[in-house]
Amino acid sequence: MFEIRNYHYEPTKFDKYQTWATKEAVPYLREHLDLVGFWMDNGEATEVMGSDPDPHKHGPANITWIIRWDSMEARNQGHATVFKSQGWKDIWANHPDANGYLQMEAKFAEEA
Repeated sequence: MFEIRNYHYEPTKFDKYQTWATKEAVPYLREHLDLVGFWMDNGEATEVMGSDPDPHKHGPANITWIIRWDSMEARNQGHATVFKSQGWKDIWANHPDANGYLQMEAKFAEEA
């Protein structure tokens, strides 16, 4: 099972977030989770297509990461273990603006 997380982070604070994520958050997450990937917006224009191409009110998600889990139960336990650990609390204390998340979504998928 894959957990796909999309974040709409405040664009005016994004540079500081990128530095924190690259130097602190992502290395920790890679060490403690089966992190498939962690992507941040690179400034290229987003392509929006389809029969209803109106953009999201916060713009496109500018952070996406994917974690592989064995099950939803493993995911729930993993979140409890990793995100309540002292190591993560120490990293989170350095977050440039924890209120900068305008919207977050997690969706779940199976590999085809």
